[in-house]
Amino acid sequence: MGAVALEQLRAQIDAVDEQLQQLLNQRARLAQQAGISKHGDGHTVDFYRPEREAEVLRHALERNHGPLRDEEIVRLFREIMSACLAQEEPLKVAFLGPEGTFTQTAVLKHFGHSVRALALSTVDEVFQEVEAGSADFGVVAIENSSEGTITNTLDRFLASALHICGEVELRIHHCLMGKMDSLERVLRVCSHSQALAQCRGWLNEHLPDCERVPVASNAEGARRARDEQGTAAIAGETAAQVYGLNLLAREIEDRSDNTTRFLVLGRKLLRPSGADRTTLCCQRAIRSRQAPCSACSSRSRAAESA
Repeated sequence: MGAVALEQLRAQIDAVDEQLQQLLNQRARLAQQAGISKHGDGHTVDFYRPEREAEVLRHALERNHGPLRDEEIVRLFREIMSACLAQEEPLKVAFLGPEGTFTQTAVLKHFGHSVRALALSTVDEVFQEVEAGSADFGVVAIENSSEGTITNTLDRFLASALHICGEVELRIHHCLMGKMDSLERVLRVCSHSQALAQCRGWLNEHLPDCERVPVASNAEGARRARDEQGTAAIAGETAAQVYGLNLLAREIEDRSDNTTRFLVLGRKLLRPSGADRTTLCCQRAIRSRQAPCSACSSRSRAAESA
């Protein structure tokens, strides 16, 4: 391709970019008007509509004929909707922190980068912040394809009135990281117990004599690897960037299809999107000498029937 032809193509790209920017701002203005119109006094209430977002994404995929892949189209439209929504009031979304966890990645995948992500220390705190109204939504891990259900999250649902408002499936790639430059210098490996379990085979083969230390989150393990001599961590690649660590090995998970499912928590039951799932959470009734109240009996029979 000659220099003149290349310059012409660049000029056409610049013209398309200008049109895109104008259209994006036009969409943002329309979204702003839609937000204001939801309440008579001009305040935005119930501004997040996941069923509407699901509809927009379905239409975007139906229109897509390449060359961009469907995954890229979804990501781009998610970010456009996130930015438009943030004009009214950025969503506050709680997740198990600190920064650099897979749960944070799930937050950004589902809500886009224009939300205000709130990193918390425990899953209990995520539930509490949403219940108290300090966060609009929360995101918690519920199941891993390798290790099964995450029981502490499931137990928390039994005591909470929160609703499941959505779910996110995230392909999990684990990396070994640390300040050292070789595996021979690793004395211990810190990570969440789930990550340690998902990489058990790799650790047995490559670091059989190293101590394995379970911590509250993968990012906490990365933070310890930054601060402690001889400590390495298992976490996502983002954590290595956040904490300034060297990547010692990539994709060390034992199963190539390693996937974690996350749930989005909210205070209100949202409208159906047309592609929904129903989740039932049942608890076995514990018999006691005293007769249970009628409400407890009703719940128990419902659980047994389910």
